[in-house]
Amino acid sequence: MKLYGSPNSPFVRKVRVFMHEKKIPHRFIDDDVWSPESIVPGKNPLSKVPVLELDDGDVLFDSPLVMAWLDSHFGAPIVPTEHDAYWRCMRWHTLANGILDATVARTVETMRRPADKRWPAAIEREEGRIRRALALAEKTPKDGAFLVGGFLTPADIALGVALQYIDFRYPHDWRSGHPGLTRWHAGIVRRESFTATLPPGFTPVA
Repeated sequence: MKLYGSPNSPFVRKVRVFMHEKKIPHRFIDDDVWSPESIVPGKNPLSKVPVLELDDGDVLFDSPLVMAWLDSHFGAPIVPTEHDAYWRCMRWHTLANGILDATVARTVETMRRPADKRWPAAIEREEGRIRRALALAEKTPKDGAFLVGGFLTPADIALGVALQYIDFRYPHDWRSGHPGLTRWHAGIVRRESFTATLPPGFTPVA
């Protein structure tokens, strides 16, 4: 299998952490979808990463779909099967994706758009989405070291990646107002799957 994407993309990183945790053999191909030479549009008409190319040539895209497919085909599943735990996991994963969407949108506005073309109201809107999501994550019950079921699930992977992406692209002191989330995150990101997939040039917050 081949996984296409940028090592800076948090959506790609979610899949990379997931594959590392499940020890799934694959080849990672660094591809910048913003480049005119990108091969991703020829594999995913939406021109977004990650893209997983299977051994038979078929392709899957969108990180939740890729992770769900991998979980059903390799090893023991890490998605909870118990009804309540399953939906709690999906809720956490969706919240984490929302944080990523907002942080990516803010990054595009502040880093890719010329200074005289930036829209302050758009930046403020994305920062508000992030603040509210962090507040919800702080007050939502967690199962100790893990978010759901007392074991690692895609919820932990998605939220762990999302919070580190904030540190990477929107560095600010979100920790002081979210002590429970901070403690949980400090434990998750010590896992080898997280340290092995850090974006180039990013130094994790201690």
